[in-house]
Amino acid sequence: MEIRPFQIHVAEERLADLQRRLRATRLPASLARDAWDDGASLSFIERLADHWQDRFDWRSQEARLNRLPQYKAAIDGLDIHFVHQPGTGPAPLPLVLTHGWPGSFIEMEHIIPMLADPAAHGGDPADAFHVVVPSLPGFGFSQAPARPGTSSRQIAELWLGLMRGLGYERFGMQGGDIGAGVSTWLARMFPGNVVGVHLNFIPGSYRPPTGAGFPAVTAEEQAFLDRAASWAGSEGAYALMQGTKPLTLAYALTDSPVGLAAWIAEKFRAWSDCDGEVERVFTMDALLTDISLYWFSDAIAASLRLYKENRLRPLTFEGGERIAPPLGVALFPRELPMPPRSWVERVFEVGRWTIMPKGGHFAAMEQPALLADDIRAFFRPLRSPS
Repeated sequence: MEIRPFQIHVAEERLADLQRRLRATRLPASLARDAWDDGASLSFIERLADHWQDRFDWRSQEARLNRLPQYKAAIDGLDIHFVHQPGTGPAPLPLVLTHGWPGSFIEMEHIIPMLADPAAHGGDPADAFHVVVPSLPGFGFSQAPARPGTSSRQIAELWLGLMRGLGYERFGMQGGDIGAGVSTWLARMFPGNVVGVHLNFIPGSYRPPTGAGFPAVTAEEQAFLDRAASWAGSEGAYALMQGTKPLTLAYALTDSPVGLAAWIAEKFRAWSDCDGEVERVFTMDALLTDISLYWFSDAIAASLRLYKENRLRPLTFEGGERIAPPLGVALFPRELPMPPRSWVERVFEVGRWTIMPKGGHFAAMEQPALLADDIRAFFRPLRSPS
């Protein structure tokens, strides 16, 4: 596998085009400028667009991100972008961190050094990891698939190829959102390569076997299923759209930067532990760095398409199938509906189940230190004796 160093550099004409489009923005009418009941607040999006046009400095964000050791590699016909931060410690364990939507590899910016060099962040050097953070195909600077069929299952195969190409035959997996699905698929298909899996989200399509011959659904499990169904009815329209007609939506979000910003920023507010005030957790610059990455890389169409691919290939289990590598779960209080431990244990060997004190869906951005501590604790007994 050929590995090439990579640095981000957005062409000046792309920056100029963004400014032109921001100046030409047409905003919709709103029944209540400050309310979020109908979607992204008009007053917030006006402020976000104003900041993007007049105060946001992409070049400074680009320079900061370029301090991360980034590379590209051709894997099964796709050019995959990734960060590879070697660990500092006596025997670092290789670890893949996989992001989701509407996030990106930059979600992991602050947690990477905590995991790679724990001693520099108040931890034990024996807990060090060789950290690998790939960008999902079609996200960020990874090439988008040119044909249908690339779901989280196929991405798991790409990640195995990447890790083997880096010289890592045994490694840990960690992820949330779509990254949780990729991590689970890899452990399911290639258990001999996976030391353990740590998740901060249980994939929405996860369904263990139930019915005749299996334990009855408990009251706690049924309450979760009811809660998840209620959430899908009130908050899940985005996933239905992305999972059925992603291209129709992509026309608008590819053409309008403010439309893209509204579609993404609304999720950062709704899914984070911010009590309705998104700027309590994410600065305007942090939001716009992620949104700009989608804009400059033309990533939105492929990222939406992945929802359809995953709908067509859900994470369902039949018979007595179980996932062999041990699982650790960190439950953040403002995460999307999460199942009880018993529901997860129908398939997984759960080794750690941690109720976190604060944080939401974007755990690596919101609470990197808490997440890093739980990852270290989960993998500590799984490391090979030195």
